[in-house]
Amino acid sequence: MSTPSYRIGIDLGGTKIEGVALDGAGRQIERRRVATEAQGGPAHIVARIAALYAGLVYAIDDAPHTLGIGTPGALSARTGLLKNSNTVCLNGQPVKQMLEGALHHPLRIENDANCFALAEALLGAGRGHDCVFGVIMGTGCGGGIVLNGQVRTGPQALAGEWGHMAIDPAGLPCYCGARGCVETFISGGGLEAHFRARHGVTLSAAQIHQGASTGDPRCVAAMGDFHAHFGRAVANLIAVLDPDIIVLGGGLSNMDTLYTAGVAQVRALVFNDELTTPIVRNELGDSAGVIGAALIGI
Repeated sequence: MSTPSYRIGIDLGGTKIEGVALDGAGRQIERRRVATEAQGGPAHIVARIAALYAGLVYAIDDAPHTLGIGTPGALSARTGLLKNSNTVCLNGQPVKQMLEGALHHPLRIENDANCFALAEALLGAGRGHDCVFGVIMGTGCGGGIVLNGQVRTGPQALAGEWGHMAIDPAGLPCYCGARGCVETFISGGGLEAHFRARHGVTLSAAQIHQGASTGDPRCVAAMGDFHAHFGRAVANLIAVLDPDIIVLGGGLSNMDTLYTAGVAQVRALVFNDELTTPIVRNELGDSAGVIGAALIGI
């Protein structure tokens, strides 16, 4: 059997679903995005994915292709059901079977941060490094490990799940049931929740970052806390994994202060006499996750 000429990848996020069709040379033939509309429940999300997929298949004239899907969380090795997703309505659901039934194509599901890390390791900022840790800091906070060009998932599909290391057991509650997880501090939702809890005002993460740059004392304090928690979380990560490079992705990776004040906090806390680990911005932009999904397809 010949290798399919095209790869289709779909990245399922909390607020958007993105899809891409790549040709044999890795060129983008089609890229589409729709809202997730998670409030509609699992069946509605699957229908949204199916409609997006149909458009991608049409764009490649229904040619043979592989299919990969990136999603927060992972499939349980014990039950085959989705677990640990911050799109909580999908947890405990037979997502792979639901999607294969709706899309009528075999597929591989992989954690979205793993997809991001793989794309950056092979095609982006992590090229040439043996051990790449990819970070997604967006609505939530996830991570993925790529060793010698291969995603490390682990026997429990937990490799890279640094977003659920608790760094303050007295902190805000996390959807996972714990308190003070990394995700509750250095995700967009976490930054916003801490600001709201302290000031009784709702601002977006982008507004808080902008406010800090113009000297709003509330935003300056919030971003100071954000950088401090980023530093502690990344220093802990380096102490465990000591990767060759850390690549940041997700909407919050566009905050320039992460690479100055944030890295300075890592340097102050890392268990070493110097920080040599490059902590860099991604090169593939918001395409990384969906390209990674295409790369892992079957």
